[in-house]
Amino acid sequence: MVNIAIVGPGLVGKELLQQLIAHQASPRAQVQPLAVVGIINSKNMLLGGKSPSSAPAPLGSLATWSQQLPTAETANLDQFIDRLATAGAEPTVVVDCTSNLAVAEQYPAWLKRGLHIVTPNKKGYSSQWSLFEAIRSNSRPQLPAPAPWAFHEATVGAGLPVLSTLSDLVKTGDEIVKVEGIFSGTLSYLFNNYSAPGPASAKPQQAFSDIVSVAKSLGYTEPDPRDDLNGMDVARKVVILARVAGLKLSIEDLDVENIVPEALRGVASADEFMAQLPQYDDHFAALNQQAAQEGTVLRYVGVVDPKGKSSVKLMKYPVDHPFAGLKGSDNIIAFTTKYFPSPLIVQGAGAGAAVTAFGIFADILKVAERVA
Repeated sequence: MVNIAIVGPGLVGKELLQQLIAHQASPRAQVQPLAVVGIINSKNMLLGGKSPSSAPAPLGSLATWSQQLPTAETANLDQFIDRLATAGAEPTVVVDCTSNLAVAEQYPAWLKRGLHIVTPNKKGYSSQWSLFEAIRSNSRPQLPAPAPWAFHEATVGAGLPVLSTLSDLVKTGDEIVKVEGIFSGTLSYLFNNYSAPGPASAKPQQAFSDIVSVAKSLGYTEPDPRDDLNGMDVARKVVILARVAGLKLSIEDLDVENIVPEALRGVASADEFMAQLPQYDDHFAALNQQAAQEGTVLRYVGVVDPKGKSSVKLMKYPVDHPFAGLKGSDNIIAFTTKYFPSPLIVQGAGAGAAVTAFGIFADILKVAERVA
């Protein structure tokens, strides 16, 4: 049996719990039993077990967790972790589904207490190098068994096998020449629709601001689309990829292109930004028209270049390039290496609660298989 505790049962955390409930009701649970023993949000926490001094136990009636949590005891993350680390407890995976740096900064301490970590939280792996190193040096494979594991596949590409593929390439001694990709589902959707392959004359003249508005209404963007358009989310993913590839890279080392018009970066609200964005449609139209005349399309791309300057920017690609044919909000990542001079490509849904939860669940199973 492997215990699981969820920190932050928001959109992704809720979906993960649904997948865990389905697992418990399936024949797979006989092969790999998993027990949810704790759930905590910013206000309340649920913990299984008879008393604060006892080892945590599976929560009863997991299907009703969302009704139980609002009336549970007041949240205290330190106490929550203390309970999980109680002597005699089963191997426990703490799943951080937040995007909170303060939570990620606790990972090294949790690892030192023997707790395994699985997370889609990019902050721990893309912020200061010292935190990344502390996480890595307090977990396997840097430490021998029985040290805990820390997995973060879902920080890049949601449920796509991006980091595991890169890690395998590095571990087998392959030389990474370049990693480039479309890592943002939001920016993928925007430019797949705005700058599609085909003759310029055949393209509908839909305004860039209209496409952003549609994406926002569909829930593809952050509440404030500037948080997507400024490139920082992609930059964090590029840093994570670079570090997994063995590079000591930080966000400050990247050339990041913020495509939010400079005059709109300081406006007070998302609504005000959306109201003023149409003023800049001509700017984006000119970029798109120039690309079309050159037989290319616009794509917002992150690049890890071990021997050059890693970057995050709006780039042009020929219409026959794999990046040009991307659809919807899919992600695509191309690994160019010594063994794969013709890039190894991973492509598919790289955003959304369901696929992100899938990536987290797969990491939980990796831990379970290693500690069984």
